[in-house]
Amino acid sequence: MEKLQEFKNIPIEVWEVSEKLKKVGFESYLIGGCVRDILLNIEANDWDITTNAKPEEIIATFEETFYENTYGTVGIVNKETKNEKVKVIEVTPYRLEAEYSDNRRPDAVTFSQNLEDDLKRRDFTINAIALSLEKRDKKTEIYKGHIVDLYKGQEDLKNKIVRTVGDPDERFGEDGLRILRAVRIANYIGFKMDKKTEESVKKNHEFLRNISKERIRDEFVKIIMSQTPMKGILKCYELDILKYIIPELEKTISIEQKGSHIYDVWEHSLRSLQHSADKNLALEIRLAALLHDIGKPKSRRAGENGEKWTFYGHDVVSGRMTEKILENLKFSKKIIEKTVKLVRYHMFFSDTEQITLSAVRRIISHVGKENIWDLIELRTCDRIGMGRPKEDPYRLRKYMAMIEEAMRDPISVGMLKIDGKKIMEVTEEKPGPKIGFVLHALLEEVLDNPKLNTEEYLGDRAKDFIKLPIEDLEKIGKEGKEKKEKEEEKEIGEIRKRHWVK
Repeated sequence: MEKLQEFKNIPIEVWEVSEKLKKVGFESYLIGGCVRDILLNIEANDWDITTNAKPEEIIATFEETFYENTYGTVGIVNKETKNEKVKVIEVTPYRLEAEYSDNRRPDAVTFSQNLEDDLKRRDFTINAIALSLEKRDKKTEIYKGHIVDLYKGQEDLKNKIVRTVGDPDERFGEDGLRILRAVRIANYIGFKMDKKTEESVKKNHEFLRNISKERIRDEFVKIIMSQTPMKGILKCYELDILKYIIPELEKTISIEQKGSHIYDVWEHSLRSLQHSADKNLALEIRLAALLHDIGKPKSRRAGENGEKWTFYGHDVVSGRMTEKILENLKFSKKIIEKTVKLVRYHMFFSDTEQITLSAVRRIISHVGKENIWDLIELRTCDRIGMGRPKEDPYRLRKYMAMIEEAMRDPISVGMLKIDGKKIMEVTEEKPGPKIGFVLHALLEEVLDNPKLNTEEYLGDRAKDFIKLPIEDLEKIGKEGKEKKEKEEEKEIGEIRKRHWVK
């Protein structure tokens, strides 16, 4: 009897789906990237199971499922789990596939009863390893099971090789997206393609012309969101497949820059992207880091007065180009809008001696409060992409202090739970300067004790204040106004002190 191996880092939800299939008489194997990642001892992002059950039999086995494709894949929904990665576990029957006449999808799919039939249609050997879970230790969460590896995938894992199952020309001819997927997987786990697979990529890359932009986008996003996106993009260029994703990027190669830039636009953009990954930033910031200077080739002009080149307006041009690029790749409207804003306004923070607080308020209104700190992150990526050694020099800290100052709630009578109209109503006073003095007198009390800021208390105090002679009331009001100004100075001082700026 085959000795069972031990495996870790498998969610209980995956075990439960596998066990349920077995209890009703079906086979069940974990398959694809999740098995690869388990064997590499890295966290898996997707969980797939293959079985000899047909789609209708899978659906009948589980309470909540969805089935919206022609390939037999059934989604098992786990509503109770807090683990987002197993909210849906995909279960697919063993299957055989007919010819791929369009280099995208099989002309026909036939369900099989043999695991071997399913494994031979897989893309890469390291994704063609099947794992059957047999036992679970509830205390240690260690699982025992056995591996089925017909194509020496474990050997390729050991040697850090991405190799197709069988002939690479045939595999890439079946689905051209596998060409880009080979680059993405190799980049994700730090492997290399074997010579035959890489040569086939170079020979067959035109198959990518037949692939939908949505599928290309999904693989591109996985490269962008990896830990080494710069390396992944460089590999795409080296293998002549970047032109199927963002051909505009290739035009930035050898575009020299001026001033503090030590790299051409191409390398600067890739280094900016890599820094966004090093900081684990969101997708929109990573896209903006890659595309923020995409308009420089179009806007480059011969300079004057000793300047070799100028790029006036490249931020506007880059914003427009970014919008078209992301629309072509079928990104969502939400992602496009945010990324375009970041690219369009990435040049705003350039000189702290010229930027005024009112200008900062305007930029916040343009990009939105929810995006302003991401714009600062982009500025940091841009700076590091220039080859600068420091991430937070005085200038950057000054920007951050100005943003915080511009975004704070100003100290004013508008903070009060009462207004001039209400004061006139409760005091029966006519419009006049007295109302303004009362508001500032009330503000002074609230600054001393914020708990007093209730409509009932302020209404009663307004009745007291309104009875005072206007000279006394004016004096109290002025004291309140002076106190407000001192509090504002104190707040701003604290903000600047926190960022170590003047």
